[in-house]
Amino acid sequence: MTGSSRTTTDLPPRQRRILFRSWHRGMREMDLILGQFADAHIDTLSDEELDQYEALMEALDRDLLKWVTGEAEVPAEFDTPIFHRIVLSRNEMKF
Repeated sequence: MTGSSRTTTDLPPRQRRILFRSWHRGMREMDLILGQFADAHIDTLSDEELDQYEALMEALDRDLLKWVTGEAEVPAEFDTPIFHRIVLSRNEMKF
């Protein structure tokens, strides 16, 4: 997997920006996790979920990876429904 397989022509600017940022994190593992999640769900997320997702993307990759893999406890401010959806979606991802 080298990047997004989803077209952005049907997305509003906010979702396009989030999709791009999901695939360009800096740590390949997080590119794959967040990028694939965004490819699959970006067009169905509510404004509240987009807010949670954008806040989550502000976390450092090394911390986020530890939270997603269960190596470290998730801080309360990031322990949101969208974080749990990302964790659950890992089973459907291709690495």
